[in-house]
This record gives sequence, structure tokens and C-alpha cells, in this order.
Amino acid sequence: MVVGSINVDLVFSTSRLPSGGETLTGASLAELPGGKGANQALAARLLGAEVSLVARVGDDERGLTATANLRHAGVNLDSLVVDATALTGVAAVTVAESGENHIVVSPGANARLGVADVERAAATASGQLDAVLCQLEVPDEALIAAATIRPSLFCINAAPARTLPPAIWARADLVVVNEVERAQLAAALDAFSGLIATTLGAEGAVLTQAGQQLASARPPTVTVVDTTGAGDAFCASLLVALIEGRTHENALLRASAAGALATTQQGAQASLPLARDLDTLSL
Repeated sequence: MVVGSINVDLVFSTSRLPSGGETLTGASLAELPGGKGANQALAARLLGAEVSLVARVGDDERGLTATANLRHAGVNLDSLVVDATALTGVAAVTVAESGENHIVVSPGANARLGVADVERAAATASGQLDAVLCQLEVPDEALIAAATIRPSLFCINAAPARTLPPAIWARADLVVVNEVERAQLAAALDAFSGLIATTLGAEGAVLTQAGQQLASARPPTVTVVDTTGAGDAFCASLLVALIEGRTHENALLRASAAGALATTQQGAQASLPLARDLDTLSL
């Protein structure tokens, strides 16, 4: 079960990112489905997992755009709430030719995801959940409710980084961060006893626990088009691999490859890999 956000991404492609106060013209614009929750739910589904998504969208055209890929892939949306009093979340994404991006998010309906939404989804979940996956684009109350669900694995992708309630840290088994988020949450992560996966961009990733490195991995070399969604592909792939019972080393290697492959096309969802894509790399 993924508890998280759904957005529509307004992707502006430019030759370079603007400096502070600068206006760039001539960008191309694409309107694409996104949101960390939706991206990670779709990524896990494409890797073969049975996935349900707990989320909110507005009762608007963008809500249909944001959920189209999820429906097509077979993500269970029985717990999706269509909120007539809010707009679907929107992210403005500026992407340079190098693949580097800047992102600003208007959360819309995501900010209304609440305890009742999560509890209702948990009550109707069929069978024992192998894992619950959350990110930080929804309110703390929804995350705390998700933490009370008792799957085998409770994973937090601490993005975008913010201070989390102690109940989240106490329940989490796996936390995924990038280098910036690792620095921002250093004190909490240093006190955390579970698994920490830190992504390092082109350098790959490391998996640690209690200050000890358990595994490291480097991604394959790819031509980077857009880094949006790479972290989501990594997170979903790592969790799916661990559920499948793979070793820490192999799980981290698959996740690093998934993150790399997700940078090869524009948009967060268009280049999310299938399991066979990773298998082709002999991972």
C-alpha cells in the first residue's frame, strides 16, 4: 500500500535553469501525471507488485490526467478520494538540457489526505500487506495513521525533507533519502536504528544501519534527459526487491539501475522501468 500524493506536473523544458530573478523564454511545456505517491505506486506496479494507492485528487480534469497511467497499469484505486472541495495537486517542474530540475508544488487535495482516508483503506485491504510506503507530500496525520498499519515493512521516503513526529521514526523499518535530505535530517537519522538508503546521483547509493554500511551500488551509464521521478523509481524498486527476498546488495543494485533508467525520458512516469528491464541488465 502506498500512502501519498498525486499531482499533475507542468514540465517546462529549457536549455538551462534560470538564475534568481531571471526570466527565460522559449521553453516547451508538457502536462504530465506525477506526484511522489502516484509515481512510486506506478513504479512498484510495473515491477510486478500488487499495489493499492491511498490518495486524494480534485474533482477536475487534472484528476483524470493524474490517474490515467495508474488505472491503465492496474494500480488499485479503490481508496482514491475525489475531493469536490479541492483542486488536484500541481507541480511546476523546470528541466534543463542537463536533466537538472527545479520543482515547486501546490499540494491541492493532497493537503487534505487524513486519518480517516488511511484507516478506511487499511480496513478494506485484502489479506496481510507486505509493505506500506509513504513520502512527505501529505500531512503528518496521514503518515502517523499509516504507521499504525502492521505490514512486514514500513518505508518512508523522507522527501521533501521535514521534521517528522517520533511515531514515524519509531515505526519505520526503512528510510530513503538523497544527499540533501540526509544532511537536513542528520540528527534524526543518526538516532534511527533501521535501514537507511541514501541515493548519491550518478555515484549510486549506499545502504546503512546503525552507522554501518551494508551495501553499495553504482547505476548503469545512461543518457540523462530528465531526473524527475528517479528517486521514486529507486524507492519503489528497493522496496519491491526487499519484499521479494533479495539480498541487500542485489536490491540496492536493482534500485540504482531503476533510478538511472527513469532519467532517460521526459516526465516522472514515462520511463519507469519494468522488471524485465532490470533483468536484462542481469540484476
